[in-house]
Amino acid sequence: MKILQAFLILGFAGIMLYGSLGLPHRGQAEAVRDANRSGMNKVDPGQYYIANAYKDTRTPNMVTVVLGDYRSLDTLGEQIVIYTAGLVTILILRRRRKK
Repeated sequence: MKILQAFLILGFAGIMLYGSLGLPHRGQAEAVRDANRSGMNKVDPGQYYIANAYKDTRTPNMVTVVLGDYRSLDTLGEQIVIYTAGLVTILILRRRRKK
C-alpha cells in the first residue's frame, strides 16, 4: 500500500513539474498574463475594469466597483456559500445542555 501511495505522490509531483515548465519566468515583460488582449484579440476584463471603473459607475473606490457592480452576482454566490458553511459549522459544533 505504501508503494502505491509513493507512486501516486511521485506521479502527481511529476505532473506538477511538467506543468510548471511552461510558465514564464518571473518578471518577464512579454508574458501572456501581462498582455492587454486575450488570445481572441479581446480586451482583458481586468484592463477594462481599471480603465472604465469610474466612467461606468462614478464610484471612486475601484475595489467596490469590481465587487459590487461588475461581479455582484459572483460575490453574492460566494457570500451565500460562506454563510451556509458558517451556519452548518455552528449547528454541528453547538453543545446541547443535559437536562
